Order: sequence, then C-alpha cells, then structure tokens
Amino acid sequence: MSRIGNAHIVLPAGVTVEIKDNVITVKGPKGTLTQAYDPIITPKLDGTTLIFTRANELSTTKAKHGLYRALTANMVKGVTEGFQKNLIVNGVGWKVNKQGNKLVMNVGFSHPVEIAEIDGISIETPSVTEIVIKGIDKEKVGQFAAMVRGIREPEPYHGYGIRYSDEVIERKVGKAAGSKG
Repeated sequence: MSRIGNAHIVLPAGVTVEIKDNVITVKGPKGTLTQAYDPIITPKLDGTTLIFTRANELSTTKAKHGLYRALTANMVKGVTEGFQKNLIVNGVGWKVNKQGNKLVMNVGFSHPVEIAEIDGISIETPSVTEIVIKGIDKEKVGQFAAMVRGIREPEPYHGYGIRYSDEVIERKVGKAAGSKG
C-alpha cells in the first residue's frame, strides 16, 4: 500500500489542474508547471481534490503511485508558495553579491566566480555571506543550489565553504602541533 499515493491533494484557491494526454498541468498565481505521468497511474479531479489511483498492486506501480502524487503536490506548493534554498558562505574575506542577473562570488580563488540565473530561478543576496535561491520548481531550485554549493563545498577542519543554512558540518580535530613520537 502506498501511503503517500493514497493521500489526496486539496487544491487551494486560485490553483487549477488540467489532466490531458498523460500530462498534469498545474496553474497558479506564481506560474505554470507540467509533469508527464505513466498511464498505469490515473489522476482524477474531484472538485478541488486531486486523487491518484493505480491499475494494479505491483511494487513498481505502488512506487509510481507515491512518486506522481508527491511530484504533483510539490507542483501545487510551487505555484502557490514557491520554494527557496538558503546558502551561507563561510571563509576569511569571502563574499557574494548580485550584479544584474549574475551571482558574483569571491570564495578564495584568484578570480571571482560568476553564475548567471537560469530560467525560473531568482537569486538574492541579503548580505555578503548569504545567498537565497527561489523558484516554483522544487527540482530546479535544489539542483541550482547544489551547483552553487559545489563550487566550494564545506571542509571539515575550518568550516570554510558554501553550505546550506540548515546543514551541520561535523568538524574534525587538526593535527596536534609539537608532538614528537
């Protein structure tokens, strides 16, 4: 039994769902998202409630049942509230700022690193050590945030690097100075 797949999605006011040719289209105040789905899963719109049913009880079908329900729930949340990832830059003299539609980062290289905004993603820099990535597509926001973090991943000795705001870096003890064996 797919517990996630059996949960209904209640559509908030201002959100419309269209199901046509194995594609779910969700429109809301922030934009429009689409997702193709396997025909073995059947979405049905019942007023303001979206219900997913499956054709059989195979384990792969049960997995897809939960998958498409979760993807659609994320689309509904994206077009109403949107998604955001917060990143923290930690390093001596490291700073970030936004110039036009580019994120310019001075993160310990001999040159500044520039990253352009992609379609559907907006970047904000509330301070010189914070980056906020926003968008309506959860996958795009997460992928872009991972790409920015990958430029300087946090290291465990001093904690320098770009990390998620809720990420905990386990610190390691450095080499003991002056010990002779």
